[in-house]
Amino acid sequence: MTTDRLRQQVLVLYLSDSALDSYVVGWARYDGTGHTSPTTGDSDEPPYDTGVAALLDGWRLFQAAQLIPPYPGHEYDVSFLKHEFFFERIVDTRALPA
Repeated sequence: MTTDRLRQQVLVLYLSDSALDSYVVGWARYDGTGHTSPTTGDSDEPPYDTGVAALLDGWRLFQAAQLIPPYPGHEYDVSFLKHEFFFERIVDTRALPA
């Protein structure tokens, strides 16, 4: 494969806890191939049930959120989704439909 045909796709999964086999509670996709809109979150259903399922489908994990304990007294505060995992896959654009 020549590198001028390779493009990155990024998948961000927010899991219910820090374990990669826990359930997906939020997600975002970013497609660098140009064959879909940059963000393709067009479904109410997550693309995978767990982070492990994404790995089994060929996505590569490249970043997981740092685990930071809550400040004392704030254990039950609602805030951002903290169990964030970034996945990528490299796609040969010649293999995509025109």
